[in-house]
Parts: sequence; C-alpha cells; structure tokens
Amino acid sequence: MAVSSERQQRLNKYAGLALIAAAAIALFAANGPVADGYQALLHWKLGPSLPRIGQFDLHHWVADGLMAIFFLLVGLEVKREWFEGRLSTREDRRLPIVAAVAGMALPALIFLAVVQADPDLARGWAIPAATDIAFALGVLAILGRHAPASIQLLLVTIAIVDDVGAVLIIALFYTDSLNVIALAGAILLAGAMAGLGRLGVRRLWPFLAGFILLWLLVLASGVHATIAGVLAALTIPLGEEGSSPLKRLEHAIHPWVMFGIVPAFAFVSAGVAFDGGVGALAEPLPLAVMAGLFLGKQLGIFGAIWMAVRTGFAHRPHSASWPQLYGAAVLCGIGFTMSLFIGALAFPDPILVDQAKAGTLAGSLLSVLAGYVILRLSRPLDEEPEDLDDAAELFGADEPD
Repeated sequence: MAVSSERQQRLNKYAGLALIAAAAIALFAANGPVADGYQALLHWKLGPSLPRIGQFDLHHWVADGLMAIFFLLVGLEVKREWFEGRLSTREDRRLPIVAAVAGMALPALIFLAVVQADPDLARGWAIPAATDIAFALGVLAILGRHAPASIQLLLVTIAIVDDVGAVLIIALFYTDSLNVIALAGAILLAGAMAGLGRLGVRRLWPFLAGFILLWLLVLASGVHATIAGVLAALTIPLGEEGSSPLKRLEHAIHPWVMFGIVPAFAFVSAGVAFDGGVGALAEPLPLAVMAGLFLGKQLGIFGAIWMAVRTGFAHRPHSASWPQLYGAAVLCGIGFTMSLFIGALAFPDPILVDQAKAGTLAGSLLSVLAGYVILRLSRPLDEEPEDLDDAAELFGADEPD
C-alpha cells in the first residue's frame, strides 16, 4: 500500500469517512425510532444451514464470513511487507515491532487494573490492544501536510505488527472448544495450498477455492473462522513483480474490503444503545476499554519509540518531529474494527458486549479528537535532533538559538 501517493491518500480519506458514516448510521439506528427494525435486521436468518453450525444471521455472516476476507487482506499485506516491503529488514522491523508490542501490552495492563482482575470482565483484556488502521489513515489523510509521509509509514507498519498480534490473540485466547478432526483437515489443506505455490501454480482460482473450503473447516474446528483468511493469505505465492498472485489478489480485493466489508462490519457492530446515557461509561468495563485505548496506546507506543531512539536501538522516522510522533501514537488509540470484533468474542453476555462497544467508541473518539488536534498544531520539521531534552518541543516551540 503506497500511502505516500496522492491517490492512496484520497482513498484512505474516503475509506475513513465511509467507516465513520457507517458507524454513525448504526448508532442512530440503535438509538432512534428504527431501533427495533435495526435489531431485527441484524438477527435476520439467511443463507444455507451449515454443518454443526446451523443457519447464520446477518450479523454472523458479516462478522464470521465477510471479515474472513478482511483478514485475508491483512495476511496478504503482512506477507508482502515482510518479504519485500517496510518490514523486510531487521532494521526496518525494530521500531514498529517494539512500538506495537508496547502498544498492545500497556492497554491490556491498564484494562486489567481498572476492572481489578474481575473474572467476569478480565476476558476483555485484549479489546483495547488493537489499532484500526483504516480509521487512523483516514484521519491522517484529512490532515494532509500536517501528517508527513514518514508518520503514515510508521503508523502502517505498527498496525501491521498489531494485526499479527491480534490474530494470534484471537486464535490462542478466544477459542473455547476444538474439533480436532476439522482442525487437522484445515492444517492439511493449508499445507496443500502452500504446496501449490511451491509447484509453480500462479492462477488464483485454486487458492480461492481452497480459501472457501479452509473457511468451512476452521469454522467447524472451533477456532474463529476469520483465521482462515490469514492462513490462506500465507499460502498464496508472492512471485515476481509482473506476475505476482499475491499482489493481484491484494489489489483486487482492497477496495471491496475498505469500502464494503469494513463499513458493513461497522454498521452491524457499532450500534450500541446508550440507555444509561453518558454516565454508563463510568461502569468498570467501558471505562477500562476507554482508558486502555486512549491512555494505554499513546503511552505504550510513544514511550517505546522514545526509549528505542534514546538508547540507539532504532532511528526516529525521517522528517517527523516528536510532537507529530506523539500525535500518531494518540491516533493508535482508535481501536474500532478490531476492538469491536474482539469485544464480541470475549463476552457471551450481550449487555457486556454493548458495554465494551461503548468503551471502544468513546476511547476511539477521544483518540481521534486529541490526535487530530496535536497533529494539526504540531510544527513540521524536516530535520531536528533525535533527543527529547527540551520539553517545550512537544508543544511546537521554536528551537533555541
């Protein structure tokens, strides 16, 4: 994804706006006169009855079905970046990996501290650990020249590592029971798909057919079905520049995912009814999610970047000032898509799911507003010392003579 190009910036902007619009429509529908109709739509049964699963409703088709394609895109991007992109060298990986790990760990710790390890709520520890790259890049695109390309590149690479962490978390911690036979079948099928790539198969249809069958097997196994998207992506060969199956598929599905699937997920997931008003955010669960996203993300990511640069472990991104890096770290508190997704997996109780949604929306909104203001007011610098000795620099103060 060439985030520095003018066209890509426009696409990111429009994708972010589409996501915001879908979430706003869902919130209005859940709290307005059409609330009953909105809920009926989400629970509308359609499609075939799947073995061991039954018939899906609209919400599950989006969350378990369409979102598998979202994770397919995530897997394609991660593989491409790892082998020939922004994560292709050890030096390139240092800063985003350190920042992403700290940006996942600290929000989880803050969440657990707020809920005081309540066993009924502690399952949601991973909700504030995720970053919504579509939303964040949309905000950066709106900021234009106030968000240099180096900031966008850093945010994308952090989000890529973040997505890998989120996938592992879902697979390891949000799988309640396993069908060993179905899981073994999925592993064998993934191995066969990888073998096709090694044998020189470059047509996409065998991999897409395998992806559908893999989705059914993973769904039946008890592991969340969206993991099939990542497994399928890892089997698709990168190939040469002129005939890369991975890049062809990535380019083909990217607009459908960003302008169709992600807004659809926002529409079916963001519709939380605020029956208790703003005061409901003071409940332990929404407060924990909100604090994890807004405070944990910015402190974890910015603190890790600062420490890595100060110790010489990694270099600060070119032409990005410390205020701009801090603003980007704040924007990483936009959890939205992945946070809503993990929240729905974490709790069987619909009341707790709605509370997690409320905390996610509030924390993400705070991160949008604060990150936008910080970046809008930050003074852009082409070159400056990599030390952070002058605290006034955070507020865009001029360099001392």
